[in-house]
Amino acid sequence: MRVTINDIKAMKGKGQRIPMVTAYDYPTAKLVDEAGMPFILVGDSLGQVVLGYESTVRVTMEEMLHHIKAVVRGAQRALVVADMPFMSYQSDVAAAIRNAGRMLQEGGAGAVKLEGGEHMAETVRRIVECGIPVMGHIGLTPQSVHQLGGYKVQGRTPRAAAKLVRDAHALEEAGAFSIVLESVPTQLSRIITQRLAIPTIGIGAGPFCDGQVQVLHDMMGMFTDFVPKHARRYANLGEVFKEATAQYIKEVQEGAFPTEKESFTMDESVLAELEGVRD
Repeated sequence: MRVTINDIKAMKGKGQRIPMVTAYDYPTAKLVDEAGMPFILVGDSLGQVVLGYESTVRVTMEEMLHHIKAVVRGAQRALVVADMPFMSYQSDVAAAIRNAGRMLQEGGAGAVKLEGGEHMAETVRRIVECGIPVMGHIGLTPQSVHQLGGYKVQGRTPRAAAKLVRDAHALEEAGAFSIVLESVPTQLSRIITQRLAIPTIGIGAGPFCDGQVQVLHDMMGMFTDFVPKHARRYANLGEVFKEATAQYIKEVQEGAFPTEKESFTMDESVLAELEGVRD
């Protein structure tokens, strides 16, 4: 039975920490789902991690839908949350509702995530009123990286900290079922988490959030362009991948692959009949 938003909210009430990771395709979604992950984000970070873009800004709705469908097919139990890409919800509420609906109707996601605080509260409210669960996202909002002047920690001044607290309350009041806090000082994320009834999911926001989300490729050492400060590497699959590929190249070049074990045979009588036939 698939995890629901009520299950996620109940985890906060029970004091259970909430793990969440990204997935962008069928095999990784299947693996993390089988490992017991309750919460999967199809993040627009796929722009950098999978598609090689310089930021998330270039990711389109069609690209997101393509990956959402694959993840939903792979994850049989986890709640799948889909990132709404840049300009799919900012321009007007009607477009936001329509695009959020596509992510559930076409993509099969169980919820959507969008960036922004007080100024996006009404959009969140309207989407929720249409029966679409919404996860908020405040702090460092990657789609606004050009306006923010880079990937910087947010909320370090009294004014900025107070603004993030207001943002969090506005999203909760609008009906968001949870909120991502990205690159927020530990002390501030603790205050926000304590003041909200809904779960906070941190990424670079310290240990006091109700849950944590990480990019799977960072955790597994599969994305090597840079390693974020907030990421912990649990495996080094990038090196394993390169070593295995180098071994395959060597064995093909030396004639060591394939062997009889990896080959197929045919009945000798068929072979004899074939050899007796002239072209």
